[in-house]
Amino acid sequence: MDGESCIRKAYEYIFHSDFEEAIYWFEQAIAADPDNAGYYHKCAVSCARSDKWPKAKIYADVAEKLEPDNEEYRYHSQVIQSRLLLAEANGLIAGEKSDTKESAELLRHAVMLDPLSFDAYYTLAMVCMTNGGLDEAIECAREALRLDPNHSAARRLFSDISRKRRMERIRSTMRRR
Repeated sequence: MDGESCIRKAYEYIFHSDFEEAIYWFEQAIAADPDNAGYYHKCAVSCARSDKWPKAKIYADVAEKLEPDNEEYRYHSQVIQSRLLLAEANGLIAGEKSDTKESAELLRHAVMLDPLSFDAYYTLAMVCMTNGGLDEAIECAREALRLDPNHSAARRLFSDISRKRRMERIRSTMRRR
């Protein structure tokens, strides 16, 4: 079967919400035409939608390598990389020996790659608050709220950071007296 026929099959399966089968048909299209960056990109998108982030990254990287000047492929690859960094940071935070310093670095890189990632900004705000970086924490919480103004946990986090920052300033002022 040629690549375009495989792509049509993949979209049929997407239409019926069978994403696993769609990914299979995207992979068949890639096998039929391994130099077609669009096929890799479409497969990467489906993998990402199915939370198969490592697999999505592989396909996105190939698409970007085949067409390095394609802004859409580059952006999508960055979004996937950001998501992988977020997952790695969450793993460090949840680990037995929580490493918030390393997770903060990963999260800063994640928001640089995907400035529309609510989850990366929200998590970075929490990590910065934990590490005592209240100025950065408030900026990250503010950005998370800008991305999702109705997120109640983000609003609470913003309030908590603001309160903590106010208390820190009051204590600092009292010490100087």
